[in-house]
Amino acid sequence: MKVEIWSDIICPFCYIGKRRFEAGLQAFAHRDQVKVVYRSFQLDPTIAIHPDKHLFEIAAAKEGTSTEVMAKVSRDIAERAKQDGLLFNYDTVKHTNTMDAHRLSHFAMEYGKEEAVLELLYKAYFTDSLHIGEHETLLSLAEQAGLDHQETVDMLLDSKRYLTAVKEDQLAAKRLGVRGVPYFLINNRYAISGAQPVGAFIQALEAAWKEVSSSQKDEDSDMCSDGIC
Repeated sequence: MKVEIWSDIICPFCYIGKRRFEAGLQAFAHRDQVKVVYRSFQLDPTIAIHPDKHLFEIAAAKEGTSTEVMAKVSRDIAERAKQDGLLFNYDTVKHTNTMDAHRLSHFAMEYGKEEAVLELLYKAYFTDSLHIGEHETLLSLAEQAGLDHQETVDMLLDSKRYLTAVKEDQLAAKRLGVRGVPYFLINNRYAISGAQPVGAFIQALEAAWKEVSSSQKDEDSDMCSDGIC
């Protein structure tokens, strides 16, 4: 089975949803038969790498409310994240454009390091207050994940590398009607939007597996065996 996950690194519910999906997958009996593919989604492609305002101010302007309200909303999300073992430090977060971070994740995919890089990116942004829009930070995280230093430098300096891959992920999401993330698609059939409870992921995985197994049996019934038909 294949599970595709659209997410953005600066999305708190994507980090929470990732944890809950992982917990659901761990409880799924056939987890070794599941291939997870991470897809890129930029919530705000227009944001600068170095915005001149804090996240609370940027969010307040978009929502038409005050920075105090957005600060409270963010801290409420941080409290919820604790239930999933995650620490969010919103007061010191460094908001930024995530294009290069997404390009890095596609680069990491080539070496089977995508999940490790994404985990480091989330922690860097939400917990460690690192600037994931800066190449120095991305290079450091890539090395922690085991990627080659010079190859990563070359990739980051070439702004066109993996740019198409990121945009194709976003176009695929648009075709599916995805308007927000996280978005989980199991076998192109079962969709889950948002950071749903662990049980919802288990239920969807089991339903998809039952369908796959049933389909396989139907195919087997139309086969000849041992040279006899």
